[in-house]
Amino acid sequence: MQYVNLGKTGMKVSRLCLGMMTYGSKKWREWVLDEKQAKPLVKRALDAGINFFDTADVYSTGESERITGNLLKDVKRENIVVATKVRGKMSDDPNDQGLSRKHIMDSIDNSLKRLQMDYVDLYQIHRWDYAAPIEETMEALNDVVRAGKARYIGASSMFTWQFMKALHVSEMNGWSKFISMQNHYNLVYREEEREMIPLCVDQGIGLIPWSPMARGFFAGDRKRGGGGETTRAKSDPFADELYFREEDFKVAERAQEIAKERGVSASQIALAWVLNKPHIAAPIIGSSKEAHLDEAISALDIKLSDQEIKRLEESYQPHPVLGHS
Repeated sequence: MQYVNLGKTGMKVSRLCLGMMTYGSKKWREWVLDEKQAKPLVKRALDAGINFFDTADVYSTGESERITGNLLKDVKRENIVVATKVRGKMSDDPNDQGLSRKHIMDSIDNSLKRLQMDYVDLYQIHRWDYAAPIEETMEALNDVVRAGKARYIGASSMFTWQFMKALHVSEMNGWSKFISMQNHYNLVYREEEREMIPLCVDQGIGLIPWSPMARGFFAGDRKRGGGGETTRAKSDPFADELYFREEDFKVAERAQEIAKERGVSASQIALAWVLNKPHIAAPIIGSSKEAHLDEAISALDIKLSDQEIKRLEESYQPHPVLGHS
């Protein structure tokens, strides 16, 4: 396994982060695996040297955090990097969502209980909250860090001006600053290259993109018009909103061409493309099968040539902003 510093911090993370959204309750999503099914996959990740695990309170409404805690409780705590998130709606109570001080303070305690941990290494805001002043949010996150409940704070998909505003508020008040950005970035969605990625590079923010393989879009079973043959493809309407444009299929077909030439899968080529970007720290991968996890780990060794990168990128067409909600 390869390891890098996350942003400007001294914390080392594996070049792949295992996304724990895949593990939880089928009541939340049909394609989600339960704890028994998740156990061998988490063990395989640990055996491969993956030390970075990302979940969120909203995944399976807390069940993903509970499973994450159960499956990692026998691992020496200082040897793993555990990240979770806050923002999503956890119940019908009006205060059980968002980025108010009240919800953040309640949520970190609830997350730690489910994780069976004294702290998380990275506490992230899942999306922007237009109803809460960013000053309130950043002060609360600073207090979470000062209380020892989180080592660092991070953010996920939002507009670049919002992220810069949050960084500025922290700077002006001497509060903890975001050290990472978990954004939507892959071969068929590259709008982050316009502003967010250049800002993060300039500010030394670690980039840990979600859906680096576009939610299975490169697997070769997706259909024009939406959906596919797998359980995930048939029951993931969010993917239909993000991808499935005609130009997306052209990019996927180019990945399949290069994959055939190299004797690997198109999903590996798509992941290798992300990993080959020097500004990317650790893409977040989801895995429901051990073979898929092994393929992702093997992608670390794929070094794409400049010509291959050009072939992969040349069919891309601009997209509307996707993934901020």
